Amino acid sequence: MNYTQAPLPFTGQKRRFLNHFKTLLKQHIPDDGEGWTIVDAFGGSGLLAHTAKQVLPKARVIYNDFDGYSERLQNINDTNKLRTIIADLLAHYPRNQKLPETLKKTVQAALNSFGGYIDLDCVASWLLFSGRQTTDLHDLIHNYTYYNGVRLSDYPSADKYLDGVEIVSKSYHELLPEFQNDSKALLVLDPPYVCTAQGSYRKAGYFGMVQFLRLMRLVRPPFVFFSSTRSELLDYLDFIVNEKAEGWQNLQNYQKISVHVTMNKTAHYEDNMIYNFQAA
Repeated sequence: MNYTQAPLPFTGQKRRFLNHFKTLLKQHIPDDGEGWTIVDAFGGSGLLAHTAKQVLPKARVIYNDFDGYSERLQNINDTNKLRTIIADLLAHYPRNQKLPETLKKTVQAALNSFGGYIDLDCVASWLLFSGRQTTDLHDLIHNYTYYNGVRLSDYPSADKYLDGVEIVSKSYHELLPEFQNDSKALLVLDPPYVCTAQGSYRKAGYFGMVQFLRLMRLVRPPFVFFSSTRSELLDYLDFIVNEKAEGWQNLQNYQKISVHVTMNKTAHYEDNMIYNFQAA
């Protein structure tokens, strides 16, 4: 089954780029990927790894699950049970409305007493104001206003979502050096954007400027790098190439595909897929 979005909520999944990503893989990697390795170093929801395996079935695809997404997938049954409990509690209350204190306490009690796995990302998407997130259950229960945005149906099973994909959980600076000299290893890089809010990442704060610079020393063709105008990656790449700074040969002649994103009437930005398949 080809997924066009991740089975469970995840901020930052690259849905808008999937068709571009598929086209890029088909154009540059022959023979269904035979002999190639696709390294999704900041795997997030696994959507890019899933897509790579669908397009290149003979390739080795490595999904670096640094945010625990595969654990969430394994517990969809518990998530659906909790969804049903909360949906029943809110069945007669208007949707998208702030919960009164009495009903909020009833939902809090249900969360406290639930004996299974609690998917914080899913629960946040049901109960918190649009876009709000948390990575701490105590924080979710005690420190937020609740709204009735509970999903109306169960999440479908995702048993085959990561079929054929190797799942690892390593820091990128452990994983990438394993493929540094492999010309048929495509680096797929979607790190948290430096200088932007990273609270949606399970390990928020782990990727600052030093980590970014460490990563850039490991980048070499072929690579696909995701970024946006909310960070300064393009300016950084141009600076390194123009100044012929260390590693500039690995970054020259990059190309990009841009997608314009509108969040509301005043907030918009540009997402970029930056790529280079030319040997340095």
